[in-house]
Amino acid sequence: MTGRGAIRLESLTKTYGRTTAVDGMDLDVRAGEMITLVGPSGSGKSTVLRLIAGLDRPDRGRVLVDGRDVALVPPHRRAVAMVFQDYALYPHLTALGNLTFGLRVRRVPRAEADRRARTAAERLGIADLLDRHPDEMSGGQRQRVALARALLREPSVYLLDEPLASLDAPLRLATRADLLALHRELGTTTVHVTHDQAEAMTLGDRVVVLDRGRVRQVGPPQQVYDEPADTFVAGFLGSPPMNLVAGGGTLGGRPDVTLGVRPEDLALDAEGPVEATVEVVEALGSEAVLLTRCPDGTRLTVRTGPRPGVRPGDPVRLRPDPDRVHRFDTATGRRR
Repeated sequence: MTGRGAIRLESLTKTYGRTTAVDGMDLDVRAGEMITLVGPSGSGKSTVLRLIAGLDRPDRGRVLVDGRDVALVPPHRRAVAMVFQDYALYPHLTALGNLTFGLRVRRVPRAEADRRARTAAERLGIADLLDRHPDEMSGGQRQRVALARALLREPSVYLLDEPLASLDAPLRLATRADLLALHRELGTTTVHVTHDQAEAMTLGDRVVVLDRGRVRQVGPPQQVYDEPADTFVAGFLGSPPMNLVAGGGTLGGRPDVTLGVRPEDLALDAEGPVEATVEVVEALGSEAVLLTRCPDGTRLTVRTGPRPGVRPGDPVRLRPDPDRVHRFDTATGRRR
């Protein structure tokens, strides 16, 4: 791997007491790429960031940045900038003070520090907030200050630890767009941890799905969604998640095969081969989600248009898209 900010994790392992947070992880991040780490709580996402940043040291394995093992490089010399969920701003300093603090510590002259801080603030749309203290700003404004502060470090790598998690939905959407535009402008290698699947899918050049400290799948977002490597990824990505039926059940198949079909790939069809009864109708405005039960007890979730014309208790017939039925080995969970 070559280029400024390229990262390689080799057999990376980190334990805390009896808990293994990262378990022999191998991962390459290309220079200039934004990858998103996604997985359930406790899957090791934030620990990976801390190991790259140098806030924790691995028990085994290596972290290489641009081909250099940074194990003995202290955090402040790693040319990485980290943004946290809780902003980590100094409450007694104004936004301008928070932006210039790190520059002043690095002995940047005051006039130059102020100039660079104001330029970063303009870029992130917070130039009018520079005289305010953190408690005088909204969550989105504080997050923009934190992002601007990271920008001022001019690092090789940005590490973002759920920076949008505390924002309300409209603000999260707007800030997500700002992040994406900023990454396209700067082209700096970025590792972004999130629990929000939509965020992971829309921001990442590639998505890394983690489970119990291990990489389950890496790939472009749509590919990971369309071709999940195993039943864990199939059941984790997607809201609602993929329907998984061991042995095929009402979907057909063999005992050694688990069949999967996403809710949007199941259609209401009077001539469909799958018989079911509607149990719940979730009307979501732009769409509806039906929870149905088949005669053998199998539950299938169906995503439809906004007005499906059915109510709880109604019998329906379903037709899976034959080109979108997934097959997994029942014993291993791996894709066939």
